[in-house]
Amino acid sequence: MASHKNVNALTAGGVLVSLGIVFGDIGTSPLYTLKAIFKTVVESGQTINTDLVLGALSCIIWTLTLQTTVKYVIITLRADNKGEGGIFSLYSLVRKKAKWLVIPAIIGGAALLADGMITPSITVTSAIEGLHVVFPQVSVLPIVIAIISLLFIIQQFGTNLVGKLFGPIMFLWFAALGVAGISQIVHDPSIFKALNPYYAIHLLVTNPAALVILGGVFLCTTGAEALYSDLGHCGKRNIRISWIFVKMMLIFNYLGQGAWILKNPGYDPHNALTNPFFKLIPDGMVLYMVILATMAAIIASQAMISGSFTLISEAVRLNLWPKVRINYPSVQKGQLYVPSINWLLCVGCIIIVLIFKKSDNMEGAYGLAINLTFLMTTVLVAVYMLRKKFPIYLIVMFVSVYGVIELSFLVGNMAKFIHGGWVTLLISCALLSVMWTWYSARKIKNRFVKYVEIEEYYGILKELSDDVSVPKYSSQLVYLTSANFKTEIESKIIYSIIQKEPKRADVYWLVHVDVMDEPYTMDYKVEFLIPGKLIRIDFKLGFRIEQRVNLLYRKVVEELVKNGEVDITSQYTSLNKHKITGDFRFVLLEKHLSKFTNLSFYERSIMDYYFMLKHFSLSEETSFGLDSSYVDVEKVPLIFVTPEDIELNRLAV
Repeated sequence: MASHKNVNALTAGGVLVSLGIVFGDIGTSPLYTLKAIFKTVVESGQTINTDLVLGALSCIIWTLTLQTTVKYVIITLRADNKGEGGIFSLYSLVRKKAKWLVIPAIIGGAALLADGMITPSITVTSAIEGLHVVFPQVSVLPIVIAIISLLFIIQQFGTNLVGKLFGPIMFLWFAALGVAGISQIVHDPSIFKALNPYYAIHLLVTNPAALVILGGVFLCTTGAEALYSDLGHCGKRNIRISWIFVKMMLIFNYLGQGAWILKNPGYDPHNALTNPFFKLIPDGMVLYMVILATMAAIIASQAMISGSFTLISEAVRLNLWPKVRINYPSVQKGQLYVPSINWLLCVGCIIIVLIFKKSDNMEGAYGLAINLTFLMTTVLVAVYMLRKKFPIYLIVMFVSVYGVIELSFLVGNMAKFIHGGWVTLLISCALLSVMWTWYSARKIKNRFVKYVEIEEYYGILKELSDDVSVPKYSSQLVYLTSANFKTEIESKIIYSIIQKEPKRADVYWLVHVDVMDEPYTMDYKVEFLIPGKLIRIDFKLGFRIEQRVNLLYRKVVEELVKNGEVDITSQYTSLNKHKITGDFRFVLLEKHLSKFTNLSFYERSIMDYYFMLKHFSLSEETSFGLDSSYVDVEKVPLIFVTPEDIELNRLAV
């Protein structure tokens, strides 16, 4: 795909796009990170002093260095799947290594989706709260809810036009962060001592509230996962170069906030009017900075929403999420709109804003879920390194260092559980239950699928096709098969064709879709099992390719007709002489659970939940892009009950 090769080229435009797409979340963290850290310090009964400020700043700087720069920018960006990133792309690269890898993949995916609800809430609220500096009496909640609602409403129209403005706006935002920070640093250059990791280590070793402080420090790196998720839109070289500028501006801003706090020892982190971020700005410029911060928050939220859409579309293709409607609102590559997820996130964001009311309260809910994603990415990257035959000592170092760092952050974030962390964990668990159920139910269903050797039925199928005593069901009869090998076929398909209602057709087609580990593969192969009578098409589609079976099948048939490999002209005498194309009919076999006795209580619960989810998901014909006017759906039991399963005693007369 040419467009995907182009994003890897290092260009000024690519760097600007990276600023607009990748760094929104991490770029808005200065709005609330230091405020959150010192709030926990004050609540633990300590006073803010020079050691605490330098220690907190040092923790932030070295978290950005180790967690964002080293782990994501240098190491994780190497694990690209044909130019694509994100936790499901990474899972696709390593899933053949071990079946258990689905667990970290779905935990990380569920946590990322939960984060998609809290990110717009906290970033937009933090930005709008800056209005209190200029207008102390203004009511923030209605403005926040209006902005969030509008943000989700416009998703259905596509964000192609708005997206072109993201880069310049974010460049302006990061430049403003740097300038605001430097304006304070010049009054106290000693703040640069925070670059020394000694102050971070000293704080963590000596401060009794070190773990709680870490929970606040973690907020500075919560957007790091977006660097990897948006790899396919920007390319690793553009992300790496733009990160140098972004990191410098972030550090300048954090140091500037630290310098202001040292100059104002009476600083109260609980007072919304004294957010150190807005105190760096001259009074006459605060309103403009609030507007710029709001735009940056909207861009951060947009990136998270778009990432959620991509994540769900991948999960659907990988059979980790129910089939949902996916729209393509613009011609922009990779732009998706998933209505169900859009409104789920919208309602979730508004509820979070109404529950917590202030960004101070949301800080407790933020970070805990994304911390799990970081840990799960570490596990998957370690397996990727193993697959790529990295030296064992490097893999051990990677797992040890990031295991310790991220587990420490997790312990620190667990302190937030009662202060709102339970909300995002609850959302994560709900999303996780959907993913696990959909994945497990498929495994259970596959256990009961019985395959037969298709060669044994070649003679019968040929004779049935030629048997004029049987009413013709369709000229071209198409079945979707899950059989991976051309020698096999589900017994249910044979039952449907031969026994349930004998279905005579000129040509029988078997269509199989194989989801590949690469993102954009679009290959197919054709097997003529019975020349002119039974044909099998195998599609090999990447996990980011829309499975429009109807269009793909038609395209293949057109090519076969053009090459003279198949004749689809109607065999009805009156139509044949006019060269009229024969009719097509798809038959879908829909499984239902007629008997539970062969399942354990756990499996029975999984299947109950699965069929409940299936009720709300798209039908098979809609999800495969089939026109319902020429689709027949036949319900078949998941578990067949045979006479051998029944014990009967015959009584003597």
